[in-house]
Amino acid sequence: MKPAPFEYHAPTTVTDATNLLAEAGDSAKVLAGGQSLVPMLALRLAVFEHLVDIGRIDELQGIERRDDALWIGAGTTQARVEASDEVALAVPLLTKATPFVGHFQIRNRGTLGGSIAHADPAAEYPGVALALDASMHVRSSKGRRTIAARDFFDSLWTTTMEPDELLDGVSFPIWNGRRSFAVEEFARRHGDFAIAGATVGIELDDGDRIRRCAIGLIGLGATPERAEAAEAELVDRMITEIEPDDVGHLAMAGLESVPDDLHGSAEFRKRVGRAMVARAWATAGAEVRNG
Repeated sequence: MKPAPFEYHAPTTVTDATNLLAEAGDSAKVLAGGQSLVPMLALRLAVFEHLVDIGRIDELQGIERRDDALWIGAGTTQARVEASDEVALAVPLLTKATPFVGHFQIRNRGTLGGSIAHADPAAEYPGVALALDASMHVRSSKGRRTIAARDFFDSLWTTTMEPDELLDGVSFPIWNGRRSFAVEEFARRHGDFAIAGATVGIELDDGDRIRRCAIGLIGLGATPERAEAAEAELVDRMITEIEPDDVGHLAMAGLESVPDDLHGSAEFRKRVGRAMVARAWATAGAEVRNG
């Protein structure tokens, strides 16, 4: 199939892009890498009168440390994130998650901001952003604002950004001290969206007690999920006292909107989710204990 007719715009500045969005309103859609949007348009699962291609806007590119966070421009490609030594040092969870994003051809075109703004609950970057308490920086013709990750994902493929707003960058807090991260997911084939997955971060104090932890859940809700109750249960406990399987069960408790579709029943996804959390916790726990 072919997409429905649309008017194509290619602004070179954020100001031009936000002005276009303000003028077009609900009839416009931002085109970043296009790896998710273009197939949806071709299948006519989505129809827009205007496409605003932000791929030529230089100010949306880049990776830089800003105080205690790493800022990544929304237009930065996933391949650049994957290859960045700065990302690997400051936000290792992003580096570990990126190889799960499609195939390298997709990562060469897909962008970090495009993935997060698309808000697919089975995608890796939204799960990482939620787990790490990232901040989304958005702009419109009226000004700027920052949205916390926990307030950003609204429902399936939907965020709390207004139609005239553009995601221009994401700030990821930098964990210091003794910390380790891991990602595990199960998909039918490598590169497919995950049936269920988990992102885990663990930070220990000098006595091997958990100072903080993060457990993000992928493909287990209408939005990315975070196992906050499990995190609260684990903080201040000795890492050596915790069994990974127990963490998996804790993380699945209380999930209410697990998908039930042709890819797997809700119960199947929960079983897979428990296993993915347990594996990710075991990997991160072993790494942080061993320094």
